[in-house]
Amino acid sequence: MNPHHLRVTAAVAGAAVLAGATVACNRGSTASDSEIGIDLPRSDSDFWNSYARYTKEYVAAQGIDALPITNSRNSVGRLVFNVRALESRGAKAIVMAPQDTGAITPTLNRLASKHIPVVSVDTRPESGKVYMVVRGDNRAYGTKACEFLGKQLGGKGEVAELEGALDSINGRDRTEAFDACMKKKFPDITVHPLATDWDGAVAYVKLKALLAKHPDINGIYLQAGGAFLQPTTSLLEEKGLLKPAGSTGHITIVSNDGIPQEFDAIRRGNIDATVSQPADLYAKYALYYAKAAASGKTFKPGPTDHGSTIVQLPNGLEDQLPAPLVTKTNVDDKSLWGNNSQ
Repeated sequence: MNPHHLRVTAAVAGAAVLAGATVACNRGSTASDSEIGIDLPRSDSDFWNSYARYTKEYVAAQGIDALPITNSRNSVGRLVFNVRALESRGAKAIVMAPQDTGAITPTLNRLASKHIPVVSVDTRPESGKVYMVVRGDNRAYGTKACEFLGKQLGGKGEVAELEGALDSINGRDRTEAFDACMKKKFPDITVHPLATDWDGAVAYVKLKALLAKHPDINGIYLQAGGAFLQPTTSLLEEKGLLKPAGSTGHITIVSNDGIPQEFDAIRRGNIDATVSQPADLYAKYALYYAKAAASGKTFKPGPTDHGSTIVQLPNGLEDQLPAPLVTKTNVDDKSLWGNNSQ
């Protein structure tokens, strides 16, 4: 990927160490602490690099007896291989974030047959048993983005929608909810969907072509700020279209993720809002549930003691963590993980 299209931050270097399966395990744990296998999904976005760092921190904070952490690097084949390796090392529960939510089914079925519970982070497998999915309500992400963008544009205009991968439940949920909301609440806004497969370089090329064909675009929805923020703002700057919020010609942009770079962009007026996915809570509660699963604990649908709701899925349970909308009015809120990330 052209380095111009994707910012490589210091977090990437930290994630590279983490992803290299060299994370120190808490071998001082008591015998009752079963070993947990953890696979990171990728290291090509600021969001997932933050998740990787929080995972390392919470392994230590929760006294998790973790096996060396693996990274499947956005490959379901590599994820399958990594999971088999974790099995062979005696994992009593496995934390993963499958990016292809359909292709992972055979692996989930095999793990279920071996009574190895699975916690899935951020993505909801379409079939195959899961002990718990730790995830925000991705349909709410799309709806919040639509409502904010529609109101900012006064219900009129043309919007570019940089979609994630549509073979991912997250990409589909955000797209379907955003499109349905726009159609119902803001019928005079034209939405131009751009499939990107969560790839910043693809987003750059497709958005550039769209702007050439539709120069009146006045809104953009980024389904993943970690992948799309830098290429989008770079492109707008190149074309003389990156104008601060409140000024004539400003293109209203709402994003998803809640990374520090998005917060900085909101402060500068380059973008207007983001929906903050809780990378810290993803790591914290994924490990919490993995440890609980390994010890035989069970959960039921209903409200939790950490401000979320567990819902029943056809193939397991899902803890839907809260994801607030962040704008210039609350971007400095210290409770947001993006303001506490190094």
